[in-house]
Amino acid sequence: MSDSLTLEMHDLEIDVLTGIYSQETHLPQPLRISISADLEMADHYQPDTPLNASKNYMDLKDAVTGLPKDVHFTLIEAVADHIMDSLFAGDERVQQITVKIVKLAIAEDGEAIGITMKRCRR
Repeated sequence: MSDSLTLEMHDLEIDVLTGIYSQETHLPQPLRISISADLEMADHYQPDTPLNASKNYMDLKDAVTGLPKDVHFTLIEAVADHIMDSLFAGDERVQQITVKIVKLAIAEDGEAIGITMKRCRR
């Protein structure tokens, strides 16, 4: 078994232009987004290890809050892809990313309906 480091951000709610049905295409709809990013890990972390030995976990949040406001994503899969592209481009140490997106507007009884998408660095 090998060592691993996973940065995580869970349950960030944000409005995104997405959807295929007519009632979805004119207004942003609320999504709940969670991200896990697996990174190459240092041999050891000392108490004074600087941030650049890891990744700033706020980058995960920024990848979501930085989604373009004027772009309509037909599929939430495209939203996940955009987030992944941003994180892979921002740091060569990111090896794998998992993005979970829940469409809050379609829940009727508090259920979580959406996708989980995982991609490895190519």
